[in-house]
Amino acid sequence: MATDITPAAADRRRGWSDPVAERPIARAILIGIALSFLALVLVIPLVAVFTEALRNGLGAALAALREPDALAAIKLTLLVAAIAVPLNLVFGVAAAWAIAKFEFKGKAFLITLIDLPFSVSPVIAGLIYILLFGAGSVLGPYLQSYGVQILFAVPGIVLATIFVTFPFVARELIPLMQDQGTGEEEAAISLGANGWQTFWRVTLPNIKWGLLYGVLLCNARAMGEFGAVSVISGRLRGQTNTMPLHVEILYNEYNFSAAFAVASLLALLALVTLVLKALLELRYSRDSVGH
Repeated sequence: MATDITPAAADRRRGWSDPVAERPIARAILIGIALSFLALVLVIPLVAVFTEALRNGLGAALAALREPDALAAIKLTLLVAAIAVPLNLVFGVAAAWAIAKFEFKGKAFLITLIDLPFSVSPVIAGLIYILLFGAGSVLGPYLQSYGVQILFAVPGIVLATIFVTFPFVARELIPLMQDQGTGEEEAAISLGANGWQTFWRVTLPNIKWGLLYGVLLCNARAMGEFGAVSVISGRLRGQTNTMPLHVEILYNEYNFSAAFAVASLLALLALVTLVLKALLELRYSRDSVGH
């Protein structure tokens, strides 16, 4: 009479063992190390930020956020994100579509360029734009002759933010679209759909959750960018200071309560992004199981 033997039972007969299953203490130690590390580098600093922000009461924190320079920094941060994120969305979708759906010369080089901001310091990115649009460059004086100010103005901040954030959408979509292949698009085209119809009715629905995930990450980085923006903005208080730069100025002036109040707003936005990211991952996993 034949009997079914599970792989685990077969392993035990051979004298093998599953060290993780038979050593719950090791599993508990690993989990404890991971949780301790997260508490040390994430939870405790976040709690400290909100504690310091509310040290003088909620009214003082809200007053610091309503201060004219703080409001200007908040508005500029949101404006820059509102410009940079949609542009990166368009670029990310176009780049991912080209890389995942087509074969062409220079494809590997394009992927390397997309990853470039991950390996280049944001400060270097800011210096690149200083060289491109500074007084000693060709483009800077030419644009200024037409009244276009790039450095120490909103356009320069937007350019620097786009540079440091443009990989996020593309990098989320490229593996997703490569995994999906081109079968559905080819079927749609064979049935008479044109390029735009294929994109809107086939490609976009298949990548919507990955696209939203990439946009969230891009937006979070855009609002929190410091290095590149600090180089190119000129740090003009009330004019070219974003929220991270405003936090630094307040802290250097020993205005700790106001600095932590603005920092807590940034942290709150990051937490909202984290919650939305978790919800998107849950929804995407459900859709994947459903299909």
